[in-house]
Amino acid sequence: MPMEPLPDLATLSLSEIARLLAERRLPPVDQWNPDHCGDSEMRIARDGTWFHQGSPIGREAMVRLFSSILRREPDGSHVLVTPVEKLTIAVEDAPFVAVELKSEGEGRTRALAFRLNTGDLVAAGPDNGLVLRETPDGPHPYLHVRGGLEALVARSVYYELMNMALEENGERVGLWSNGAFFPLDGEQ
Repeated sequence: MPMEPLPDLATLSLSEIARLLAERRLPPVDQWNPDHCGDSEMRIARDGTWFHQGSPIGREAMVRLFSSILRREPDGSHVLVTPVEKLTIAVEDAPFVAVELKSEGEGRTRALAFRLNTGDLVAAGPDNGLVLRETPDGPHPYLHVRGGLEALVARSVYYELMNMALEENGERVGLWSNGAFFPLDGEQ
């Protein structure tokens, strides 16, 4: 069964993105609690590349499928989970990378949507926040995706966000999206 082609983010309005998000049905991984079965021998690199036994997974459809059964455990670890098994997966940073940005409006009426490296769409807002974290190699922006899973915002996308925030010339460097304000100045 072939997977549907990914829509082009640039051609979608934010209302169309909202409709696509509402229609998306992910497996209920938060409801599945099988016994831990072992290690998947899989790893997600910092750049979002998925590996199995040391080799990159080249089929996008496989990565998209695996990403739909990915879950973050209360201890911060990541697992691939089905109704009958749970396998550990190593994640170097965040399991996703936000690689593309769509913005409509400005100021408090702005809405931001992101495409992830897996093709998923995420609208930033109260349930999907943007946060800037200080790391040993400098500040890095992250987007909440779902259930404790995050996307590292790609550098080029972060630059787009910062340019928009600086152009708005507000009291704080940051952006609104869907009614929530996200500071991008590193202060909470």
